[in-house]
Amino acid sequence: MKQPELPSNLSFEDAMKELESIVAKLDSGEGTLDESITLFQRGVELSKLCSKRLEDIEKRVRILTDDSNGNKKETDFLPTDESNTEK
Repeated sequence: MKQPELPSNLSFEDAMKELESIVAKLDSGEGTLDESITLFQRGVELSKLCSKRLEDIEKRVRILTDDSNGNKKETDFLPTDESNTEK
């Protein structure tokens, strides 16, 4: 059975609150197997939504830095990929 889609206007904060609630319910061990699977599926969808929103925000974030002359300049935020760094 396919879950209803998440509303497009669901905020990141509301999605996280619902995801935390789902995790707590699953951790409690209460409920049937079918209920747990339904909750898990909803949690996966919420997790995807939150990840997508964070990726979109990272693309928009700009960092204010000083250039070599002490002037302020904006640069794009580029998250570091720890898996590609040499140790």
